[in-house]
Amino acid sequence: MTTVVGYVRRNTFFEKLVASKLFWFLFIAFTFSYPIYKSINRELPPPLPKLYKVPEYTLLNSFNKPFGSKDLNGKIYIAGFAFTSCPTTCPALMEKMDQIQKRVRGLGTNIALVTFTVDPEYDTPEVLFKFARKRHANPYVWSFVTGTEEQLSKTIIDGFKVPMGKREPITGNVDGEEVSLIDIAHSEKFVLVDWNGYVRKYYETDKHSINQMMIDVGLLANSNENK
Repeated sequence: MTTVVGYVRRNTFFEKLVASKLFWFLFIAFTFSYPIYKSINRELPPPLPKLYKVPEYTLLNSFNKPFGSKDLNGKIYIAGFAFTSCPTTCPALMEKMDQIQKRVRGLGTNIALVTFTVDPEYDTPEVLFKFARKRHANPYVWSFVTGTEEQLSKTIIDGFKVPMGKREPITGNVDGEEVSLIDIAHSEKFVLVDWNGYVRKYYETDKHSINQMMIDVGLLANSNENK
């Protein structure tokens, strides 16, 4: 309350409220807790649709052992397509897959990466083994697989519904010299497959798409769909 000669002015309710320590305590508590409340109670995105189920397949891994869909049952996996002698897009794809390998470490043992070669003529299990070692691929997480051309074509084209071309000779420049190389058309997308073999989504390989894929993998891994 303030006093002027001949006049007494009482503090308003708002002035009393602002002067209260309790008001400021509650104000600060609300200011800091509301963002946390919103984060906890935010609505999660809807589950990814089940696009279709990949038919069962059995190929060979880089240890020359049978490897296929049965080995991936109960795991979420990311499929990619490449070949070891690829002179164009594959080196960048392998770099992306290596980054993904590092990012899935915290998601447990039920996450896998699988690279399917599109060049079975050259990419034998032995070649894939050396290539995987060079890439520092963790064999418990990242598998490289090969097979006959018929097996791979059926799995890649009919199963994952992505292209797989034939070997084509091209001319490239290596250390300033023109050399003969082999190129094979193939998909540059990553494919997210769930525990039961259903394709959930295709992703481009740019930074934004890979970040979104990692979010989707995390949400899928922590969902109740497979419980």
